[in-house]
Amino acid sequence: MPTVAVLDMAGKEVSKIELAESVFGIEPNKAVMLDMVKNYLANQRQGTQSALTRAEVSGGGKKPWRQKGTGHARQGSTRAPQWRHGGVVFAPKPRDYSYSLNKKVKRLAMKSALSAKVAENDMIVLDAIALNEYKTKTIAAMLKAIGAEKKALIVLPELNEKVIASAANIPGVKTAMVNTLNVYDILNADKFIVVKDAVAQIEEVYC
Repeated sequence: MPTVAVLDMAGKEVSKIELAESVFGIEPNKAVMLDMVKNYLANQRQGTQSALTRAEVSGGGKKPWRQKGTGHARQGSTRAPQWRHGGVVFAPKPRDYSYSLNKKVKRLAMKSALSAKVAENDMIVLDAIALNEYKTKTIAAMLKAIGAEKKALIVLPELNEKVIASAANIPGVKTAMVNTLNVYDILNADKFIVVKDAVAQIEEVYC
């Protein structure tokens, strides 16, 4: 079983926690994690880009000049793609880029991402995050104390508006709860910070 130190907000070790082997100790499957990241990014696309084809631009009803004898190349419309104000060839149209993956693939990808963070010593378990007021400086000081000053993902066991709002002002720092965790955010973060109570919830969901 992987064992990780539990820190307080000052960065001092207060205890140790054993993590479930089936969730945090498997061999990471890179191919499945890649599939999950591609799926996440595809599902974020709005797909609202649009341009007009030659059939949709206005004008161009009249043949600009006769077919033969002018010395020009033959033209049938001034709205063909090579003309100024002409239509776009293979114009992009609104479409849905989203697709779904198998449930087993999603679970394996999540376990692989969690295990990869543990294997790389990039997972930090906090005893608790206690804030009495909205204070970005407190969260920034905590991140510095635990060595997570770059991109970090903070996972909370329950909704905490003070922590979420305070962390939102720090570039590169994101917050999530167990039910909103995704593989992309885990892998994209330099440090994966989980409150101790959230660890139990993750194990309950993915064991």
